[in-house]
Amino acid sequence: MIYLDYAATTPMSEEALAVYVESAKTYFGNASSLHDVGTAANELLTICRKQIAQLIGGEEKGIYFTSGGTEANVLAIRSLAYAQRHKGKHIVTSSIEHASVHAVCAQLEREGFSITYVPVDRYGQVNVEALEQALTDDTILVSIQHANSEIGTIQPLKQIGELLKKKQIVFHSDCVQTFGKIPIDVKQLHVDSISIASHKIYGPKGVGAVYIHPRVPWYMSLPNTTHEGGFRPGTVNVPGIASFTTAAMEAEKKREVTQQKMSELRRYFVEQINEKQLTITVFEHPTDQLPQIIGCLVHGFEGQYVMLHCNRHGIAISTGSACQVGKQAPSKTMIAIGKEADEAKQFIRLSFGAHTTKSDVETVVSVLEQLQKERMST
Repeated sequence: MIYLDYAATTPMSEEALAVYVESAKTYFGNASSLHDVGTAANELLTICRKQIAQLIGGEEKGIYFTSGGTEANVLAIRSLAYAQRHKGKHIVTSSIEHASVHAVCAQLEREGFSITYVPVDRYGQVNVEALEQALTDDTILVSIQHANSEIGTIQPLKQIGELLKKKQIVFHSDCVQTFGKIPIDVKQLHVDSISIASHKIYGPKGVGAVYIHPRVPWYMSLPNTTHEGGFRPGTVNVPGIASFTTAAMEAEKKREVTQQKMSELRRYFVEQINEKQLTITVFEHPTDQLPQIIGCLVHGFEGQYVMLHCNRHGIAISTGSACQVGKQAPSKTMIAIGKEADEAKQFIRLSFGAHTTKSDVETVVSVLEQLQKERMST
């Protein structure tokens, strides 16, 4: 099977897997226990917290480990919104956020908060002027993703962060797709809070983290919670966190070389479909693009049909965010950038990773070419 769905999840690296096994054997204690076994686990947890904080230019005290990116988004947004509710109840986000962000915003709206969804341009980038116009005296929180999970457009976080810092509005960003791939410095970006996940960077599933700057207050979602400083209930997954930290440090070490490879593979894919004159539209921001995510429309075919066709030929691709699989509705991102519903249903996503080769690209292009030739001959 040729795997081209790395934006959904990645296989664990050998290093991350080895650390997980060793940590599970050696540091099996509950990090909250006061005996020596628990203390050893807590010391490892402290080291991991410090290393993750260093990777994002943050402070160790601001790291809270979670069960993944979705929980990280939900807990961060809820805890920040409720901590600021004495100042107002207005939240601003974008129309192309991950499903977890839209879900928690819908929940908060039912609880009395008001939500504004700012538009994006034809490349899927947030309009900063529209965002500024959406702010009111009642605005307490803005949540804008770092990069879109369907088409890979990178958002102007620094520009947004500078704006929100002047207005003293808390700024959260879903960085699940960008952590370990492009530089993230929370101080330079003026971001107060971010969400990250392990399984997007060759670490284990079921592990993630939230960073909230220590000066920013947050609200305890479940009263009397003791784990993670009260941020999240449940025994902390020390082996998973150690493995996540290993994967994160490994990703950072290889980041520049990896991104160069991803850019080359992307260029090659575009060259191939152009050379073969395939009726495929690739979405790409001229300057702010995460290269490993290729969102495109295969004209004349529904995305699910293309995905199943590729699967029959031993190629794994997707029709968008894995969190939306099974839903027949057209891609929200496609609708947000101005596509009609029928056209939006033609969307597929390819995403490259550590094991992707030029040969894999040639194979998927050949399969897509065959699909379109079959349609022309019928």
